[in-house]
Amino acid sequence: MALTFGVTGMDPATETSLKAAFTEANKRLGGAWQLLPETQGDHIVVDMDSMYGPMSWLRLHAAGKTVIGLTSAPRTQADFRLGQPFDAASVAQLLAELAPDVAAATPAGLTPAPQPQDQLPEEQPQPVAEAPAASRTEELDEPREPASAAVARVVPAAPTLQPHVPAAVEPEPSKLADWLASGRIAGKVRLERDGTAVLIDTDARRYHGPSALKPLTAHVSDDLDAGDFSSPGDWDAQAAKAGEAQPLTRLLWLGGLLAGQGTLMPGFDPHARYQMLKWPQTEREYPKHFRIATVMMKGPATLAEIAEASGVPAADVTDFVNASLATGFADVERPPEPEPEAPKAGLFGRLRGR
Repeated sequence: MALTFGVTGMDPATETSLKAAFTEANKRLGGAWQLLPETQGDHIVVDMDSMYGPMSWLRLHAAGKTVIGLTSAPRTQADFRLGQPFDAASVAQLLAELAPDVAAATPAGLTPAPQPQDQLPEEQPQPVAEAPAASRTEELDEPREPASAAVARVVPAAPTLQPHVPAAVEPEPSKLADWLASGRIAGKVRLERDGTAVLIDTDARRYHGPSALKPLTAHVSDDLDAGDFSSPGDWDAQAAKAGEAQPLTRLLWLGGLLAGQGTLMPGFDPHARYQMLKWPQTEREYPKHFRIATVMMKGPATLAEIAEASGVPAADVTDFVNASLATGFADVERPPEPEPEAPKAGLFGRLRGR
């Protein structure tokens, strides 16, 4: 199977740097990989720290792509992780992880993983002098701060926030979709905005909150930091008070709906044709969406064609398409694969056909 690689959902400078690092890394692995556009590649890198990264991840995941999360966070919900900042060595290590058989067959002199000369001084092993016995005894008797206290910010019990992130490095505020996609919150958490509480269970991919979506606008649109999430305490009691369990996809759908403000997500052509892959759960709060979905179910169409056929303003159509792309309900029309040419019959074939 061909090894194909693509990038999406990042600013031009990051994309240029990543493509350059990929080219160098691919040379180290003997040129086994091919760089292709997002729609044609099988392994796609998404900038999970960008505003649209989590939605790109959801869309690509629904399309069956292998997604690599580019992030400064210690973990990600994508299939693989590429740490930020990156270089050719770390990209080569990623490619080796994606295709270990190819890495194992790398010719001598090509290095899929960083070599000692490529490592920073603090990354190289240092000799450790053994302390005198008396000193070791004093160390054992002396109470020390747990290592985790120096390197992590953890909310007691559930949820876990910012594991393995140095306390001196505070992450920038992010949208709820970013927190979920990066894996920076895990387990059961409580989020309250404008006096309305939502309880999120990341493992079950469900949340408890109001049945309507509009009261949750601030939850998905505001920039959130670690202090906005807390432990829910008695989960059963709090969940019953918050409301019925709902699929987490609804919150992500709402985030996609509000993110663009009438503008299509980056990486998508406003002149392309879009189609519904399956009927979405339309919300009674947004009655126009039923008309949009009905038109899109009839076949691929441009945003302008959908707006004209549905009688809905183009900005509302664009927002609905954003939400549907983010949750995998819609996709860009893909050109059909070319039919393989039939082998031409030679002289003997023509004789047999008589």
